[in-house]
Amino acid sequence: MSGDVPSQDPGAPAPDGPRRKIDTSRAHPARVYDVFLNGKNHYPVDREAAAAALAANPRGYLDVRHNRDFLRRAVGSLAAESGIRQFLDIGTGLPTEQNVHQIAQHIAPESRIVYVDNDPVVLAHARALLTSGPDGATDYIDADLHDPAAILRDAAKTLDLSRPVALVLVAILHFVEDDKAYDIVGRLVDALPSGSYVALSHLTEDLNPVQIGKVARTYHERGFTFVLRSRERVLKFFTDSGLELAEPGIVPAHHWRPDNVATVPETPDAGYLAGLDAIERTKYADIRDVTDADINVYAALARKP
Repeated sequence: MSGDVPSQDPGAPAPDGPRRKIDTSRAHPARVYDVFLNGKNHYPVDREAAAAALAANPRGYLDVRHNRDFLRRAVGSLAAESGIRQFLDIGTGLPTEQNVHQIAQHIAPESRIVYVDNDPVVLAHARALLTSGPDGATDYIDADLHDPAAILRDAAKTLDLSRPVALVLVAILHFVEDDKAYDIVGRLVDALPSGSYVALSHLTEDLNPVQIGKVARTYHERGFTFVLRSRERVLKFFTDSGLELAEPGIVPAHHWRPDNVATVPETPDAGYLAGLDAIERTKYADIRDVTDADINVYAALARKP
């Protein structure tokens, strides 16, 4: 199937870095996420992991899609309402439609965006596909979330860290252990000036523990670090860093300012749908068809005073 392998050579050397080996024997979170967003930049092992997660929770694609739509709404709000013109997106994932720079630069063409990831597939596609408009800037950092000093050092080549920045930590912190995650976020926020923001989403077992517990087991079996945090533990990311939550606070992703939720392509005929596998059929599912029993993602936006 066309979605089973990258459409271009993701192992090609980056313009400013050497070729790095891509491990196609193990699933990678960014590539599994790409499967659920109906991308084309993943391998059979990633699709197998996504299929196992979907079998464990047949409505689980709604977590991915509503998480992505939270990103769209949060970045749009920051650019249009809060005047933010700089974005640091860590754990970028593979490019899809409506990436941070597209959202922000559509509203404010002068916006500057830095993407951070440490997967060679992500970096190759980011450099090829995430091109800025002529008035703004877009850059890509090959760095690990566990090394915030390196991220900040390289981000400062594109962003002015003396002016407000939106730190985007969407669906990334549940891949970091407790003893490291809070320190990492604190160090990143400490480096940003007053008036900066943090957009954060995180998987939890508070809402539908049986569903998400089954999914967590499929990821643990594949060697992923996967930490499901309670609302109290998600709140700690904000309180430890002295951040002020914006309305409506920490809520399930589909309840975060739900105006203008993304729509889906026109549904094809039943015969065509019947020929698709379970993952492919999710492409045509309307994410407005959602209940509280479907979502396991908290989302929030907060400001540094």
